[in-house]
Amino acid sequence: MNARTDPKLLHPRPQLSNAHLDALEEETIFILREVAATFERPALLFSGGKDSLVLLKCAEKAFGAGSLPYPLLMIDTGHNFHEVTDFRDQRAKELEAELIVRSVEDSMARGTVRLAHPEESRNAHQSVTLLEAIEEFRFDALIGGARRDEEKARAKERIFSHRDSFGQWQPKAQRPELWTLFNTRVAPGEHFRVFPISNWTELDVWQYIEREHIGLPSLYYAHQREVVERRGLLVPITPLTPAKEGEVAQTRTVRFRTVGDITCTCPVPSLAATPGEIVIETLAADVSERGATRMDDKTSEASMEKRKKDGYF
Repeated sequence: MNARTDPKLLHPRPQLSNAHLDALEEETIFILREVAATFERPALLFSGGKDSLVLLKCAEKAFGAGSLPYPLLMIDTGHNFHEVTDFRDQRAKELEAELIVRSVEDSMARGTVRLAHPEESRNAHQSVTLLEAIEEFRFDALIGGARRDEEKARAKERIFSHRDSFGQWQPKAQRPELWTLFNTRVAPGEHFRVFPISNWTELDVWQYIEREHIGLPSLYYAHQREVVERRGLLVPITPLTPAKEGEVAQTRTVRFRTVGDITCTCPVPSLAATPGEIVIETLAADVSERGATRMDDKTSEASMEKRKKDGYF
C-alpha cells in the first residue's frame, strides 16, 4: 500500500481547531468554583457517562484529585449498563471522591415510586429518588452535565437553574444571567441545578475527550450488539428489552452516543472506535444525540420539559 492507495492518505482527517476548548474549559472551571464558594451543601451528579466524565475532569483541574469540595451523587434506576456503573465506581475511587448512590428501587420499596406495570421504564421516576436525596442530605445545589444542544427544553434553561421547594422548574420564572452574574439566592427548601457545560456541544465534548485523553466506558465505541429496529431506533436486545413478537434480531456494529437506563437508551450504527473517529462522525450528524437514541423523548415534543417541571434533572 502506498500514498496513492492508502485510504487514510487519500481522505485525510480534517484538521479541526480546538482552541475554543480553552474558553469553554475556563468557563466551566469558573462555574464549578462559583458553586463551591456560594453554596453550603452542593453535590456533583455523576453517572459515569461522557458528559459527567468531562465535568469531572474539569472539576479535577479546578480543585485537584482528592480535593473535590462536594460529593458525587448517582441516582441509579437499577437498569443501568454495568459497564457504566463499573466505570463510575472506578473513577470515583481514582479521584478519592465521596460517591453517594441512591436507588429508584429503594423508592419503590418505600412506596414513593409506583410503576404502572412491571415493564415500565424507571427513567422518569428518577425525579422522585433525586428529590428524596436532596431532602436527605439537604443539598442546596446539584451540578450536572446537561447541555443546551441536547434538547429543546434544555436549550431554554439557565446555567444556574432555580428550583422551588417542590423541586420544580418554572420556565417563565427564570433569573437573568447578564455578564456571568448569577443570582443564587434561595429560600428554605429551594435549590439550584447548575449546568457548567451548558454552552458545550456534542462535538466540543468529543474534541475535549480526545484532547484530554479522557477514558470512557467501552459502550461509547464501536462494538457488536444484537438489536432490533423499532420506531426508527435500534433497540438493544437485553433481558430488560427482549425482541417483541414478529421482530427479527440482527447483529450490528453500533455505539452509544449517550448512555442511560437500558429500557430507553438505544445505540446508533457506527464504525467509530476512537474519539477522533467519533469527532468526524459527529460533524456529519444531523440529529441530536437524544433525538437519535432516547425512546423517552419520542413520546411528545414537550416530553423533556414536562419531566423537568416535575423535578427531572
